[in-house]
Amino acid sequence: MKRTVIAVLVLSIAFLALAADTSPDRLAREATDKIVVLLKANRDEYSKDHKKLYAMVDEHVLAQFDFRAMSRTVLGRYWREANEDQRTNFTNEFRNLLVRTYGTALLKYNDEEIIYLPFRMSPEDRTATVKSEVRRKDGGPPVAIQYNFYRTDKGWKVYDVAIEGASLVSTYQSTFAARVQKEGLGALITSLTQDNKTAASGKTASNGGKASVTR
Repeated sequence: MKRTVIAVLVLSIAFLALAADTSPDRLAREATDKIVVLLKANRDEYSKDHKKLYAMVDEHVLAQFDFRAMSRTVLGRYWREANEDQRTNFTNEFRNLLVRTYGTALLKYNDEEIIYLPFRMSPEDRTATVKSEVRRKDGGPPVAIQYNFYRTDKGWKVYDVAIEGASLVSTYQSTFAARVQKEGLGALITSLTQDNKTAASGKTASNGGKASVTR
């Protein structure tokens, strides 16, 4: 569980929208530095007002994620069966889910050391992988984090993250597929919407737990 918290945290602080020609490794390094500065300067304020925390996460942390591409992969065949309104609503609520999940994880950051491994990429490459490790302060084994990017006209976008070899997209794909099969896509979207609305107040989420997600 502790590894999961640290790993989710690193995902949270890893990305900030920079210039379109910024390489993936530089994107990750510079964004990490800036988000850590913001967190340290505003931790008390973010702890008291989660709306400000979520706004920071939404603006700075997840700006480089392609949520429509991620949502399409997460839903798989259910995306193909969905109408455009359902696709749009699911994408929005999936983004909101990650905003609140990673926002909560950010508050647990405790100056763990983040090491980026050697990065290689050719100018013609359309995809790239940035590998990093989180050096835990308790002396435990480092946590491996891998960010998968693809090139767009507006710069590099993240389409998946692997934590200790476990794909974020694949994890949600399994979770949501089971729920859609049992409840239907409309019910899943409604549930996510309700959970996201109640998250800031700390009320109980519709899945029976607090309004947060731990996978």
